[in-house]
Amino acid sequence: MFRVARFQPLKLITQNIGSSVHLKLSFPRTLEFAQLRKSWLSSLSLVGDQNIILMGPPGSGKTTVGRIVGHKLGCHVIDVDDDVLETSWNMSVSEKLQDVGSQQFIEEEGKALLKFSASGSVISLSGSNPMHAASMQHVKKNGIVVYLDVPTKDIIDRLDLIKIDRIVGQDSGMSMRDILQYRKQFYKKWYDIRVICESGLKAEAVANKVLDAVRRHQDSDSETYISTRCIRSEACEQKGSIKCFTEAAIEGLASDGGLFVPEKGLPIFTAGEWKSLVEATYVERAQIILERCIHSADVPAFKLGEIVELAYGKNFACSKIVPLRHLTGNQFLLELFHGPTASFKDLALQLMPHLFAYCVPKRCNYLVLVATSGDTGSAVLDGFSRLSDTDKQRIAVITFFPEEGVSQIQKSQMIGCQRENGWSVGVKSDFDFCQTAIKQIFTSSDYSGFLTAEYGTALSAANSINWARLLPQVIYHASAYLDLVHQDIISFGNPIDVCIPTGNFGNILAALYAKRMGIPIRKCICASNINNVLTDFIRTGLYDLRGRRLMQTLSPAIDILKSSNLERYLHLIAISDGQLVTQLFSDLEKEGRFQLQKDLLEKLQQDLVAGWCSEEDCLAAIHSVYSTTGYILDTHSAIAKVVADRLQDRTCPVIISSTAHYSKFAPAILRALRIAEIKQNPLSQLHLLSSYSPLPPVHNGLLKTLKETEKQKHHICAADVNIMMAHVETVIQKHFMKIF
Repeated sequence: MFRVARFQPLKLITQNIGSSVHLKLSFPRTLEFAQLRKSWLSSLSLVGDQNIILMGPPGSGKTTVGRIVGHKLGCHVIDVDDDVLETSWNMSVSEKLQDVGSQQFIEEEGKALLKFSASGSVISLSGSNPMHAASMQHVKKNGIVVYLDVPTKDIIDRLDLIKIDRIVGQDSGMSMRDILQYRKQFYKKWYDIRVICESGLKAEAVANKVLDAVRRHQDSDSETYISTRCIRSEACEQKGSIKCFTEAAIEGLASDGGLFVPEKGLPIFTAGEWKSLVEATYVERAQIILERCIHSADVPAFKLGEIVELAYGKNFACSKIVPLRHLTGNQFLLELFHGPTASFKDLALQLMPHLFAYCVPKRCNYLVLVATSGDTGSAVLDGFSRLSDTDKQRIAVITFFPEEGVSQIQKSQMIGCQRENGWSVGVKSDFDFCQTAIKQIFTSSDYSGFLTAEYGTALSAANSINWARLLPQVIYHASAYLDLVHQDIISFGNPIDVCIPTGNFGNILAALYAKRMGIPIRKCICASNINNVLTDFIRTGLYDLRGRRLMQTLSPAIDILKSSNLERYLHLIAISDGQLVTQLFSDLEKEGRFQLQKDLLEKLQQDLVAGWCSEEDCLAAIHSVYSTTGYILDTHSAIAKVVADRLQDRTCPVIISSTAHYSKFAPAILRALRIAEIKQNPLSQLHLLSSYSPLPPVHNGLLKTLKETEKQKHHICAADVNIMMAHVETVIQKHFMKIF
C-alpha cells in the first residue's frame, strides 16, 4: 500500500513516566506486573515523544478530559491557561484580558505559547489559542491536535452555569452563539482528529473517545480495502489485493474484476453522535461523516475540509444543497438535482474529482474512463473540469454513452460539458455494453501496461464502481433523515422508508450503507422501470438475464440490466465471502443467471422490497402530481412515486429520491402534461416549460449548457472494445506528453 502522507510511528520514550509508576514496578506480583507492563507499554506506544493536544471552545471540557487522558496514559498533563500563561504573566488570565483587551490578549497569548515546549504530554489549550497561527504551528509540530467538538447549545449552557457571558474576541453586540460559530473557522485549520462530544456524555467517556481516536490516527494500516472477489488467504495478501483508500480511489476497479469495499465495514455512529448533527449544515455533516470514513493518513482533516467546501459551494443552486420537500401525506422528496448538471450524480462528482486529484501521484497522468446511461457523463465532465489548471494537465476524462440510449437533452448536455480535459463518445450500443467494455479495458493488464510504459498514463474510473464516487452518496441519505428530525417531523430513532429509482444499484446501496452506519432506515424500496431485473431478483433471489433485452424508456438513467453495485451489497450480506461473490458473478457471465441461497435472500429481504412501473403509469403520475400540487416530477422520480404508493405501508415517512431535474426529460414531461405541440429543439422545449411557471423552475445551469452545445461536436464509435481502446490511445496521444 502507498499513501500520499503516512503518519510515522512514534518512538518509545521513558522521560515523562512519573516516579509513582516507577515505584509500582518495583515490587509487583507476577500477574500484576505482566498486566501493568502491558498497559505501560501500550501507553508509551500511543504517546511516544509526541503530545496529545486538546483543542476546543471554552466549556468544551479540555482541562477535565486532559487530566483523565493523562492519568490513563501515565503522562504529564499541562493546562495552558494555568501552567503556561499565568506562570509567564504572573497574573491570572482574566486580569491579563482586562489589562490589554481581546486583540492584544490573543497576541500576548500567542507569544507565550511560542516559548513553550513539551514532549510526551497531554496539553489542554486555551479556547483562543487556535486564533494565533504562529503559535499553533509551533505546538502542532510535536503533537496530535484533537478537537473536542461539543454542540454549541451545550457550550452556551455550560458557560451560563459558571457565569461566563463573554469570551475572547466577542465584540459588543455579538452573541455567544455568533462568536462560537466564528471561532470554528480557526479550529478546523488545526485539528488532526475530531471527537464528537454528544450531549450528556461524561468526561470519562469523552476521554475514552479521545484515546480511541488517537489510536485510529496512529494505526493507518488497519483501515484497508479489499475486492469483493478477494478470497482471504496469505496468497491474496501477497498479490497486493489489500489497498488503502488512496489506492482504491485511484485504481477504481480491483484487478480481479471485483469492487473495492472497506475490509472492516463502514464506521457506526452512535445515536448521540447523529443527534449532534441535527443542527449542522450539509457541509458540516459531509465533513464529519467523511472524516470517519477516510483515514487522515490518506486525506488530512484540513484538506478534506477544503475539498468538501469546494465541492458544495456556490456551484449548487440551493443553499441547503439537498433540500427535503413535503410532497403529500407522509411522502417527502429529497431534491438531489440542484447541482450544476441537474442530477444526483453532482453530489458525488463535485467532490470526487478533488479527492482523486489529491490522491494521485503528482508525476503521473491519469485518464478517467466512464460508462454512462445519461446523467453521470455530464456530471463527470463538469466535476473534472473544475480542477486546477495544473491538475487538468495530468487528469483527463472520457465518457462513453449509448448514442441512441439517452435523451436528446442528456446528449446535448454531455456534448456541452466537454472541456479541455474531457470528451464525450457515443457508442452504437446500450449502456450494458459500455459498462462491460470499460471493465474489459480495465482488466486488460497488457493494454494498461502498454499505456503506462508508452505514455506514462494510468487508467481509472469515476462510475460508482469507484469507492470514492460511491462514498459521498451516503451523506445525503443520512442528511435527509436528520432534516426530518430537524423539522420535528420525527424524533431521532423513529424509522423511515426510502424509495429510490434504481438501475446500477449505487444510489440505493448508499442508503443501505447509511442504515448500517446507524441511520434508522427500515426498508429501502427499489423502484425499476420495465427493465425490472432487480425487482425480480429482490422478490425471488434469481438474477436472470437470459432472454432479456434492454428496453429504451422515458427514464434512461435506470435502463440497466447488469447492476454493478449489487456486487458490493451481496458481499456485505454474505459477510465478506469473496469466494461466493466470485462464483455468483462467474455464473452470471457464463450462464446469464445466478440464484441466491435462501439464507442470503432472507437477509436481503430484511433490507429491501421492490416494484416496477410502466411507461404509462410513469406519465400518469407526473400529470397527477402536477395537477394536485403544481410540482413537476422527472421521469425517474415519478417511477419511485408510483412504486412507493404501491409498497409503503404508511406507518412511517417515506423519502423519495428525486434523482434528476425534470428539465432533462422535457419531451416526456410535456407529453405527461398533455401539451400537444412539442418542438424538437431542446432549448425551445425548456422555454415552453418555463412559460408554465413550474415548481421547481427550469434548471438554469442546464439552459446555459445547452446554449453552448451548438458550438461543439462529439465522437461516435462502433460497439467494439478494440475501437474504444484505439480512441482512448488517441486521446492520450493528444492530451498527455509521451514518454520516450
